[in-house]
Amino acid sequence: MLFNMCGIAGYVGPKNAVDVVFDQLKRLEYRGYDSAGIAFRDNGNIAVVKRAGKLSELGKALHDMPSDTHLAIAHSRWATHGAPTDLNAHPHYDAYEQVAMIHNGIIENYLDLRDELVAKGHLFQSQTDTEVAAHVIGEEYAPGVPLEEAVRRAVKRLRGAFALVVISKREDGKIVAVRNASPIVIGLGKGENLLASDIPALLPYTRDVVVLEEGHLAVLTPEGVRVLDEDGRDLPLRTERIDWDVAMAERGGYEHFMLKEIHEQPAVIRQSLAGRIDENGQVRLERVFSEHVWTEIDRVNLIACGTAYHAALMGKFLFERLLRLPTDVYYSSEFRYGDPVLSPRSLAIFVSQSGETADTLAALRLCKARRIRTLGIVNVVGSSIARECDRTIFTQAGPEISVASTKAYTAQVMVLTLLALYIAQVNEAAGIRVDDWIGELMQLPEKAKRVLKTEPQIVEVCRKIQDAPLCFFLGRGADAYTALEGALKFKEICYVPTQESPAGEMKHGPLALVVPGVVAIFGATDPATADKVVSNMKEVQARGGTVVAITTDEDTVVHKAADHVLQVPHSKHEFLTALLSVIPLQLIAYHVARIRGCEIDQPRNLAKSVTVE
Repeated sequence: MLFNMCGIAGYVGPKNAVDVVFDQLKRLEYRGYDSAGIAFRDNGNIAVVKRAGKLSELGKALHDMPSDTHLAIAHSRWATHGAPTDLNAHPHYDAYEQVAMIHNGIIENYLDLRDELVAKGHLFQSQTDTEVAAHVIGEEYAPGVPLEEAVRRAVKRLRGAFALVVISKREDGKIVAVRNASPIVIGLGKGENLLASDIPALLPYTRDVVVLEEGHLAVLTPEGVRVLDEDGRDLPLRTERIDWDVAMAERGGYEHFMLKEIHEQPAVIRQSLAGRIDENGQVRLERVFSEHVWTEIDRVNLIACGTAYHAALMGKFLFERLLRLPTDVYYSSEFRYGDPVLSPRSLAIFVSQSGETADTLAALRLCKARRIRTLGIVNVVGSSIARECDRTIFTQAGPEISVASTKAYTAQVMVLTLLALYIAQVNEAAGIRVDDWIGELMQLPEKAKRVLKTEPQIVEVCRKIQDAPLCFFLGRGADAYTALEGALKFKEICYVPTQESPAGEMKHGPLALVVPGVVAIFGATDPATADKVVSNMKEVQARGGTVVAITTDEDTVVHKAADHVLQVPHSKHEFLTALLSVIPLQLIAYHVARIRGCEIDQPRNLAKSVTVE
């Protein structure tokens, strides 16, 4: 299914192209955005109109635009490089204003390319990687080759996961698009053709589509569509007929946004790594503290709420296990009232999907007042936490629609993992093979896909536990932290009471709650603690409880003791296996809620972003 962080639209044909692409953007609003823009042909030139904020702002700016243009491209941006401003919004020109370009994804080597182009005299108007790519295309286009050839040559100079859409001043009636990981869907019409980053933007105009495949390039004109391979050779069109309704299309064919976002996690893992791993298998984090700062830090304070708090606990596990760096995790809502011990050598890390969480923001301002170094890990560029922290690392997860957070958690843990490895790399920590960890991280997207393929088995388990009056979520080590997140998802959308703790704590009180019908879901992905976890399982079963175990595909112990077993691919580092195990926990919560008839994307009493204390 499709995954995109921004909205892409394009039209060539007899209709008013500006009206069509603006309508397409409105049909992609559900994905979230922070700015938008349109480029269109106007009296032999290319005009660009773009605005930060809602589409209504762009609509006002377009009010007096010409109505006879028949070629346009448009973009709604979710910022990843550069704040959400008018200048940083797409489309972007090349250096000669011969071409205009929109872009989804990330150009990993944009800083190197920018330096190269600046040395040649190029001037840039924005902070974006997109404008750099536009300049590269313009450079290839300058000798007079066809636009598609210029784009094909330029792509060979770009590294990353992206989709590019380009129009030219020189070639009227032509749109060129290329896909490298980030999706492009082409809509086929009569005397007109369209493209978009997602199917909903095409449905009012056509049901016949071509999903552009990896590495392929498309040329759209009113007369037809050509698809080329990376060497410029023509390929046959593979047309599909879409029968979804519009609401279903917005969810990519999934019944709920939550399920769509669970299934986006392989792409999110890949996106969180994009631009952050160099060719030598080392971590490269832009715009964090200078290297000498990391040698001075003697304690980390991780501050977060809800799902982000659970991600922070995973960060604590890794910072202390891998780096031997003392780490405390605080609920944002309690941080100010506990008189935290902070020193000039402390680092405060604030984890928030929205970057606007009120309690987290208040804790940040306390740290700023005490002159403590602050680092944000957030998803939304331009958010309050992103602006106010000394440094920020963006999770690059894309907009998350469902109130119950899933892919944001995975992205936050990935960024914390990269940060831990970066610190180990800078400090030359003994015994830590950063390249070995990177090798394992690079395999995670495919392993996550394998976990998602077990969904039918998970559904069968959910049918058997759907009537549980109480559900335990238990584990040891990193599995205990993942269990907390599983419990949160379950109570959020299933409305079933949960009891969550490290597995060894059951005997210290919670075991009294186990009666026939109670379900205990155990994270058991670490072979070092398997025997202990099995003992805890036996305690539940002895009192009539049902045990579901999430273990690895190399397990030799746990599966013999559990009533129901779900497996995830083994990773060399048990921490990463525990991270993968969150996917079955999310799917358990989703499918039990669905079977019980609960509201899933907007559960009762909850909001996506808590912006009041």
